[in-house]
Amino acid sequence: MKSFQEWCRIKIYLWKKDSKIVFKQSEIWWCSLGMNLGEEIFGKGVRFTRPVLVFRKFTSNSFLGLPLTTHQKKGTWYVEITMHGKTNWAMLNQARVLDKKRLTNRIGTLDNADFQKVRDAFLKFYQS
Repeated sequence: MKSFQEWCRIKIYLWKKDSKIVFKQSEIWWCSLGMNLGEEIFGKGVRFTRPVLVFRKFTSNSFLGLPLTTHQKKGTWYVEITMHGKTNWAMLNQARVLDKKRLTNRIGTLDNADFQKVRDAFLKFYQS
């Protein structure tokens, strides 16, 4: 219960935050995903953060984000990518629309080959 209470406190802070962040498609950011329910992916640490790939930018404030994990995953809803020499998996089944107020720090930009691999897998996954 304490984690949910902490997340509510952080979420209020994020809601009030005036974000000057500018983000682009294919960038990876630390993102406050929060404390969620059931099998929904959640963030870790004090700010409940997790790396997220900006898969599709909708407006200057919102985007479709794909959470990342460093734990090896198998299945059609996971795509292996490499960032700064480390292997991660994009979780296609956890895609969600996010506001830029949740973004904290930019980690980097996914290279074109890996971004295309994620894009192809995403389209295949959601068209089936």
